[in-house]
Amino acid sequence: MRDLAQSVWSEDPAGLGRMRRVAPLGPDYRCRAATPPIRWQAPAHPARRRPPHERWDGLAAWLVATLVLLGVTLRAGAAEPQVTACAAPDAPAGPRLQVTVTGARRVAGNVTITLYGSRREAFLARTGKLARQRIPLRASAVEACFALSAPGDCAIAVYHDENDDHDFNRTLIGLPAEGYGFSNDAPTLAGLPSFGDVRFTVPPGGSQLTITLRY
Repeated sequence: MRDLAQSVWSEDPAGLGRMRRVAPLGPDYRCRAATPPIRWQAPAHPARRRPPHERWDGLAAWLVATLVLLGVTLRAGAAEPQVTACAAPDAPAGPRLQVTVTGARRVAGNVTITLYGSRREAFLARTGKLARQRIPLRASAVEACFALSAPGDCAIAVYHDENDDHDFNRTLIGLPAEGYGFSNDAPTLAGLPSFGDVRFTVPPGGSQLTITLRY
């Protein structure tokens, strides 16, 4: 088989107008493409768009969950009744709670009675009280009346403020220096009582409670 080409002629690089002969092409010459082969790839699928009804279903579920959570929060915040002294001019027209504190060892100072609501975390907290009354001590027992706007669960802590300094005094080692007590006369041998031990319910018709001071 004759060569694909016997020779290749090109311009004289010296620019003399003459042609020069270069090496002939051999029989094993193959024509090769100047560009690399193209590999076929499947087109990438576009991201699936959710149908309108699925988008609306997700939005509706989010709104329902938000409203439920908001409702629970509002109910929790509205669960605590308004409380004042029964003799207050703005006393609510709800149930009355009569509290009697007995056992004062000395007729001096006042008995401080603090009323808490139904929230466990608010019991004995500095800002957790619903109402507080300081009753001057004229005998070994005192009485106080609380007016509530609605029935519900409550808890009470009391102490005998003997020096009338509006503070619950302690000894140098941290033990109580003044008399104290809790609703239900909850025991305090192992420390402060739990909220479950001091909690009680004020019904719509009102309630009476007696607490004995401890020293």
